This record gives sequence, structure tokens and C-alpha cells, in this order.
Amino acid sequence: MPMAAAEIEALIRAGIPDAQIEITDLAGDGDHYAARVVAPMFRGMPRVRQHQAVYAALGGRMGGVLHALQLTTEATPEE
Repeated sequence: MPMAAAEIEALIRAGIPDAQIEITDLAGDGDHYAARVVAPMFRGMPRVRQHQAVYAALGGRMGGVLHALQLTTEATPEE
């Protein structure tokens, strides 16, 4: 059963509360999404660790309930 974009966003927000999150359904099928996650916690963190933080927030759903996720992460600019 496909995941809804709102559910993906809610999971990421629960794990990274101060993130700005954009979810796009790439194929219109509920199985292929793109996510852009921008968060202060990513400052100074290598990109692979940023992605690991998002995957951790998804709680093991990648590759199972969530088939494909094109992930873009970046740190919130310092003020």
C-alpha cells in the first residue's frame, strides 16, 4: 500500500521538528516521491549523515512501504 505525502512529511517532522519540508509525488502513484528537507541540525554535517537522519526519521519504511524517495537535504543558512 502506498504512503501518502502527508504521512512522509509527518514522520520527517516528528524526527526533525524544525525542518522545512517539501514533498512531491513524482509519478502520481504514491510510490515515487521527492523530498527536500532543510534544517538547522544539518549545519556542518556531511550530506550522507543528513540523509541518514531523514531515513532514521522514516523509521525503516524506505524500501518497504515507501518504495522510492529522491532526497535533497541542506542546512538552514546561519543568520
